[in-house]
Amino acid sequence: MRAELRRHEHLYYVLDAPEISDTAYDALMNELKQLEAAHPELLTPDSPTQRVGGKPAEGFRKVAHSRPMLSLDNVYSAEELAAWEARCRELAGPLPVEYMAELKMDGLSVALRFEPTTDGGSKLTTGITRGDGQTGEDVTSNIRTIRSVPLTIPAEKLKAASLPPAFEVRGEAVMPEAAFLRLNEERESEGLAPAVNPRNAAAGTLRTLEPSIVANRRLDFYAYFLLVEGEYWPQGQRTTLDTLAALGFRVNAHRKLVASVDEMTRFIDAAEAARSTLGYEIDGVVFKVDAHSTQQRLGYTGRAPRWAIAYKFTAKSGITQVNAITVQVGRTGKLTPVAELTPVFIGGTTVSRATLHNADFIERLGLKLGDTVKVERGGDVIPKVVEVIEDAEHPRGAFYFTFPTECPECHSAVVRAEGEVDFRCVNADCPAKLRESLLHFASRGVMNIEGLGEAVVQQLLERGLVHSVADLYSLKKEDLIALDRFAEKSTDALLEEIELSKKAGLARVLMGLGIRFVGERTAELLAEEFGSIDALRAATAEELERVEEVGPRISQAICEFFAQPANQALIETLIADGVEMTAEKKQRSTQLAGMMFVLTGTLPTLTRDEAKARIEAAGGKTASSVSKKTSYVVAGEEAGSKLDKARELKLPVLDEAGLLALLAGAPATQ
Repeated sequence: MRAELRRHEHLYYVLDAPEISDTAYDALMNELKQLEAAHPELLTPDSPTQRVGGKPAEGFRKVAHSRPMLSLDNVYSAEELAAWEARCRELAGPLPVEYMAELKMDGLSVALRFEPTTDGGSKLTTGITRGDGQTGEDVTSNIRTIRSVPLTIPAEKLKAASLPPAFEVRGEAVMPEAAFLRLNEERESEGLAPAVNPRNAAAGTLRTLEPSIVANRRLDFYAYFLLVEGEYWPQGQRTTLDTLAALGFRVNAHRKLVASVDEMTRFIDAAEAARSTLGYEIDGVVFKVDAHSTQQRLGYTGRAPRWAIAYKFTAKSGITQVNAITVQVGRTGKLTPVAELTPVFIGGTTVSRATLHNADFIERLGLKLGDTVKVERGGDVIPKVVEVIEDAEHPRGAFYFTFPTECPECHSAVVRAEGEVDFRCVNADCPAKLRESLLHFASRGVMNIEGLGEAVVQQLLERGLVHSVADLYSLKKEDLIALDRFAEKSTDALLEEIELSKKAGLARVLMGLGIRFVGERTAELLAEEFGSIDALRAATAEELERVEEVGPRISQAICEFFAQPANQALIETLIADGVEMTAEKKQRSTQLAGMMFVLTGTLPTLTRDEAKARIEAAGGKTASSVSKKTSYVVAGEEAGSKLDKARELKLPVLDEAGLLALLAGAPATQ
């Protein structure tokens, strides 16, 4: 009966080809439940009756991913897509270049881990959300309720796919439009506000602590990656998708192998035309280099694979009126004007506010209060004003906006440094800066303190419980339990999150400190180079500029930050609180110290990333453009304008053999 019910689940939830009615299916399920109740010794965890079972969870534990769940870079036009495709071909050299075109589903990325069973098959053991890409939340009990996720994989299917019984599947959890409409009907009948869009509803559902609620909302899961021992399956993307389908996973049928920009464009056009008929939300198309060997050669940037790109559909827009302009103060003191709009529905979301960037942007638009404007959700996400509408139907507003001369939060004077477009509040004690600093410090990509959102931060500030990010580590149970909507469980959970954040590491702490120009990539490079906060804050500007991607502007900002007594005191307090500020220092030789290299063309055996890593490990630096400061240009096949520039400047040019000889300590052969 279990096998028969699994077969019917696969037919209904994966293949959309049911053989029996819902009533007949329910009768079979009820019969199995009765048999298992009469013979509890025969009940197994992988039974179809056990997709929903047990008590509600008390919280979600955090789990490290087997390898980072990276995001994708985006393009928004055929020209940008063509430029990416040309880069892929240039970097691939003689290796094959074809692309799997897939729909970009608008849901929640999830990783599913399968482990061996005693009969040689596999069973689902863990389901993890994307989280911050490095660590996610264990939502296994909720994943088990998704009927398109197989709980077990038979040994014969694994054998046919030549797949070991321990593997990981990654894909997208989505809420179908029909389920979304049903959810909103239920919410409205209960007097609750409707969910904004299917993506948010899916994310909220998967993080619900009651599995029976998750089961009733009927999420779906589409698989698109297969990993073995933390590495992408080497059979290539097309074979990966076919194998996932053969194993019993739902794989989107709208996929195609393409080999040119023209074929990519035709796939995009077809996807956009079918968008309203799919029954689920998509916001673009993803192209992935098919061959695994080519993927490896192309490699990765700091946060995304070079071998994949997301083509985002044209931003959705709406027409509405600007009723007022308010000014927000960020954690660096930057003042950002925001348009307060008559609410307008754009792409599944009600938009009532949109960024205006800065004073120069408002001036370029010629925006007046009361103007009718066109608003877009850039990349289908961030609302922004893009145009003032002026015609007989939409007369212009009456008053121009005057940028404030004092901070709207603390009323200190604002300044605009020469050469900068932004106005800033320079008051170190500005409450708005502190609020935004706390939210940034706790955010998922920084210290990852789950539960420390805007409402909690606002209460902590109003009650005078925190005056800097360091004060978070001094919070006690009695402080938190007194806050609105806090009980013992939520208090303990937040205190545990704060304690866990102490081990985030030096790179995350550097991001959390809010040093100007120091983002994720720069923080990681600084952590690798210096290994500790003590070494970093003792570094001179010259030593800082030896780090890849750190120039005079960034080094000056870092030096200015560490020179401030208040910042020095903050770091000492964090250290005293037990916040770890160390990292594994990247060992580098000084063999190529002081030398600058530019790579161009395709090398015979080394990828560009590999060559760059070897140069940097030997103490050299790499640059993207040729100048008089360049020591060597390393040229491979199909070297372009960079090689011409090197010859024009009479710079030494190396092939791969010459570079390897230089790295080995032998004289370079030009």
